[in-house]
Amino acid sequence: MDPGKLSNAFHASLQRVIVDESPDGILVINQDDEIVSINEQFFVVWGMAKPTYSLDDLLLKPDRNNLANAISLVKDPESFARRVEELYANPDLEDVCEIQLKDGRTLKRHSSPLRSNRGEYLGRVWYFRDITEIINSRLAINASETRYQIVFQTTLDAIAITRLKDGVYMDINDAFIEKTGYRRDELIGKSALELNIWFDPKDRQLFAERIRNGEDKLLLEARFRKKNGDIFWGMFSVSRMELDGVTCVLSITRDITSRKIAQDELIGHHKQLEKLVEKRTAELVKAKESAESASVAKSAFLANMSHEIRTPLNAINGMAHLIRRGGLTPRQAEQIDKLEAAGAHLLNIINTVLELSKIEAGKVTLTQSKIQVDSILANVTSMLQGRAQHQHLRLITEADATPRNLLGDATALQQAVLNYAANAIKFTESGQVTLRVRLLEDNAEDALLRFEVEDTGIGIDGSVLSKLFSAFEQADNTITRKYGGSGLGLAITKRLAELMGGSVGASSEVGKGSLFWLTVRLKKALDATSVVTPRPLESPEQILLKRFPGHRLLVVDDEPINREIAASMLEDAGQIVSLADDGCQAVELLKNQRFDVILMDMQMPNMDGLQATRLIRTMQGGRQVAIIAMTANAFEEDRMRCLEAGMNDFVAKPIEPQNLFATVLRSLELVAATTRQ
Repeated sequence: MDPGKLSNAFHASLQRVIVDESPDGILVINQDDEIVSINEQFFVVWGMAKPTYSLDDLLLKPDRNNLANAISLVKDPESFARRVEELYANPDLEDVCEIQLKDGRTLKRHSSPLRSNRGEYLGRVWYFRDITEIINSRLAINASETRYQIVFQTTLDAIAITRLKDGVYMDINDAFIEKTGYRRDELIGKSALELNIWFDPKDRQLFAERIRNGEDKLLLEARFRKKNGDIFWGMFSVSRMELDGVTCVLSITRDITSRKIAQDELIGHHKQLEKLVEKRTAELVKAKESAESASVAKSAFLANMSHEIRTPLNAINGMAHLIRRGGLTPRQAEQIDKLEAAGAHLLNIINTVLELSKIEAGKVTLTQSKIQVDSILANVTSMLQGRAQHQHLRLITEADATPRNLLGDATALQQAVLNYAANAIKFTESGQVTLRVRLLEDNAEDALLRFEVEDTGIGIDGSVLSKLFSAFEQADNTITRKYGGSGLGLAITKRLAELMGGSVGASSEVGKGSLFWLTVRLKKALDATSVVTPRPLESPEQILLKRFPGHRLLVVDDEPINREIAASMLEDAGQIVSLADDGCQAVELLKNQRFDVILMDMQMPNMDGLQATRLIRTMQGGRQVAIIAMTANAFEEDRMRCLEAGMNDFVAKPIEPQNLFATVLRSLELVAATTRQ
């Protein structure tokens, strides 16, 4: 065979293989716009139906049919057809472009003229490649970069990227510029050390040592200096990262200056409260005898004491709640725990004094509902089990079978037993505490029960045993200092037992333990009355969030801290809160706005809560809004004054979040029920 012919055949075959195996769709036309070569991938790339006949049958046929098919598939057929005709008409033109198809895909087109060795125009070759995935990846990268820039620049926290080796700023966001007061060109290429941004060099040294020792993530609190010399506190979150082959540090700084100021204010309030408690305690001891001799004077004294202590205590407890919500270090959390425990202890003493006062004044009325004695013991055990376990004490219950139709005040009975049991745990360092109930009498009309609490604690000298059930009495003064308490729990138990037709008593031996008992006479029910036993209340906060979100509430209080605390708690429960300084401002707001619930302080300048409530009830729509008294005046007389003025409910300061939520929930349920009618 002629070598020349063999070479031509070989090259033709090679060309055919290259065209057929190419991932691109290839179309070759001659100078007469006739097809001289086309592969199957051309139809695949375009999404055209492959001809049923051989592709060779297309050779030397006009390309107009393919062109017409392609035009029908592109998003912009006019521009596409115009450009193709332009390329056909101008043999010297080359073209590289992207074509958008109707099916959402993107093709890359490359068209080049074919020329002979002498430069004669022979035709044109068209290459088509599906680059949809490449385009999508490009878009994804661009979107990711856009999202990064949005987060980086719009966050309120100051963000900086610095080189690890020298601390030089490589990038910063707008918040960092705003926070420090420096321009971007003053920061980029400089270090915090050069600019004297760290207030305390020791903080910077500690940070540098820890990050260079291999810690990947740090959380620090430090003071920083602005360009103008002002100082601010920042919570400094640091992470190690690699950026273009360079080890860098990503730092996010949150301004916590206001929190630090609040902590300082809280400490000041705490010290003020301690002084106030010391002063008021001294006054209480001094006035005790005179207060006890005159019931009216005693009630007035206790009411004033309660108000004077509850008011700053509300600020203390509420501010502690807000600070805890903002996030704390472990040491700060421990300090807040101690502060809240001290506040709870003080509030318990205040409430105990008030409870005794109510009992002595004859203002406690016992309910008569069907109760289960074993449930009362179970509730007391449940409430004290954690405390007992903490002291490594066994908490044991022993109970006789008792009638199932007994009537009584389950809450009062539970409180009486709880006072005994809490004391027993308090004064027992090892061993056990046993709760018992004995059935002494079982008659047709009633039953006599004896409740006992026995411990293995320190015991009590017989000479002082008889005095323990008197108010403000303990075995000796050192007990108060070591174990705490007001000395009123036993007095309250005695009064409650007497109200329930029983009595109290105790026996003890120093160093071996004590046994405290009370008896109660309970009537029997003649019908199938439902059993009522005290049980832990469900948290209403989730109910507010799920069933009553977005209701409009107005908090009226002349103390800014009290307003802030109440508003923060209610907003956490999904409510929309507005604020007013006094009754006058509340009335003006109600002229133009609608509120579902108003939380109203009693004592305010210009117009107090009682006056404001009476006026609101005369206004248009004023009878539909629920009004809750929110006051440090916690006596029953104060509650009745509020209800008589037209208020719907009452919550005492210091505000306990769940109690506040429960009260607001009742009011919103009342409003909802009224609206449905």
